[in-house]
Amino acid sequence: MTQGQTKNYVIPLACIGFMFFAVGFALGLNGYLIPLLKGSLNVSGAASYLIVFVTFAAFLIFGYPAGSIIKKIGYKKTMALAFLIFTIAFLLFVWPAKIAEANMEGGVVTENMRMKCLVLFLVASFISGLGNTILQAAINPYITILGPMETGAKRISIMGICNKLAYPIATLFLAWLIGKSISNAQVTDIIKPFYVIAAIFFILGILVLFAPLEEIKAKGEEEGHEDDCPYAANKTSIWQFPHLVFGCLTLFLYVGVETLALQTPVDLAKTLDLPHPELYPWLPSIGMVIGYIIGILFIPKVLSQAKALKICAWLGVLGTVCAFLLAVLMPQQAKLTVWVLFTTALACSLMWPAIWPLAMADLGKFTKKGAALLVVTIFGGAVIPPLFGLLKDYLEKSAGFTPEKAIQYAYLIALPCFLVILWYAYRGYKIRRSS
Repeated sequence: MTQGQTKNYVIPLACIGFMFFAVGFALGLNGYLIPLLKGSLNVSGAASYLIVFVTFAAFLIFGYPAGSIIKKIGYKKTMALAFLIFTIAFLLFVWPAKIAEANMEGGVVTENMRMKCLVLFLVASFISGLGNTILQAAINPYITILGPMETGAKRISIMGICNKLAYPIATLFLAWLIGKSISNAQVTDIIKPFYVIAAIFFILGILVLFAPLEEIKAKGEEEGHEDDCPYAANKTSIWQFPHLVFGCLTLFLYVGVETLALQTPVDLAKTLDLPHPELYPWLPSIGMVIGYIIGILFIPKVLSQAKALKICAWLGVLGTVCAFLLAVLMPQQAKLTVWVLFTTALACSLMWPAIWPLAMADLGKFTKKGAALLVVTIFGGAVIPPLFGLLKDYLEKSAGFTPEKAIQYAYLIALPCFLVILWYAYRGYKIRRSS
């Protein structure tokens, strides 16, 4: 089936929607594991954020090759393969937890086992990132070309609701299975929960094989129909599409700041000494869902994809500046920073839905390669949060900085990212190269 040939998207949307939920759920588990490892294994903030780094490092290594997998076995089988990899990863999380259980003294993991456990957790997170890479390499281009390109942001916004609601649900589900507050939990408490999660993902993988998903192609992608997309017809390399290359840079920075907004609320709430910190991931997720609803209602009839990106980029800049001003002018109101995360997440909401169709426009026969290149840039989630953790640790050790002030200042790392996104919204996506 070629892009735009079908008008009945309901069943494919539902199937892909639950896979976007799975992607968000897998990434959302990190939001619980970061403070868990920091407290239970007594590692630094930067070390605990390595779990985010290795998860997203898989996108850098395997993002582009994932396009070849899709080309060889098709979208649906690639999706099922991703769920199998997820299952293996979640079983691997049990391994360091059992080692910690066997090497505890007075309820604390022995010193010589802490680093070994941390390394094994990082290995499991990397395998989980591999599953996420392969799944995202399939579902993002699939949903983008499932219908007309100008309504791509609307479809991706629907998927975004499924994805972002999964982040806090993952944290709450893990906390419910463990039966303890994050402040009292130990790494040994995740053994049974991860067995349960692994079993669920294995069953989902089997269901994917029977899902009614047709193989689809973008305009100009099908062999013998390259001239259907004149802009791409005479191109010989993926690097001859400037709007795609700049889109990759933009997506790299966007994923970094979005990951920061979605995976730091528990850490922020603990630092600010707020009650029940495990509940705070709901704030940025609600912000993103509100943005997605706006996208569904107003794109493309009221807002074009480019205009939505402009508005969101400006909102991101303002939200980041507000976090800094709170720290400088109202240090006694540090707890309000959690609402800045809400604003930042709201700003991020329509960036992914807008950047994908803008960057993938007119790729023709290079559609799968272009999508794979965009998936590689999800590696931004591995770079920005660890830099945030390093900056936070550095500021905490600096004179005149409390932990609360340090974490507020550290959020300034998002400002240059939002400024680049703002440039792409005004200029970057328009740049074209003639044949």
